[in-house]
Amino acid sequence: MLSKFKQLKEDMEKNEWTITSFLFTYKSIKYVVLVGRFIDNVKKRDPYALVKLDFFKANNLSCTLSAEANRTRILIDARTLREYFGIEYSENLGDILIQFYKRFGEFIPDSVPLQFSKLEIGLMIKSLSKSDSEDPNKVYCYKVRRNPKGQMRSFFNADKTKLLREPLFNYFKDDKTISFCYSADQNDENDDATILYNFSNK
Repeated sequence: MLSKFKQLKEDMEKNEWTITSFLFTYKSIKYVVLVGRFIDNVKKRDPYALVKLDFFKANNLSCTLSAEANRTRILIDARTLREYFGIEYSENLGDILIQFYKRFGEFIPDSVPLQFSKLEIGLMIKSLSKSDSEDPNKVYCYKVRRNPKGQMRSFFNADKTKLLREPLFNYFKDDKTISFCYSADQNDENDDATILYNFSNK
């Protein structure tokens, strides 16, 4: 029922994304679903997990659920799943959960979407910053730097820049010794031309 997670994960690997997002509606409530790969310090708890999921209720972003998932189900106990999504308990709970998974599976993309909403981008940036031990308020790119010898930019730094400064990322896409530097102060931000000029004149 959740078989598209396999295709999505393969597309993420092919295009070097550690995170993606999609929207899911259930019982008239809209959810933002972040899908993450297990990479670097993001470790799986269940050996059969394909991806890591973070759910956010769009009308209350503090109402969250984190879990792992494989091709058939979300790897979490039924009670937690029921309580978060408002699934009433009944004698035929198994059938109701199958219906839930069928609906959820309809929303899963089989590849990384070309565009994301502002809400999705904001939530992904926070997640990436956490994974990269960065301040989530640092969203203003002001320079690029060459890493010390033998060090490559993190996958999380790459994804953050794809989301926030795609043309700049594409300029340095193939040089993984280059990392992108961010500030929490909007006054520090530079446009692409300034960043490229400063880098080339070092």
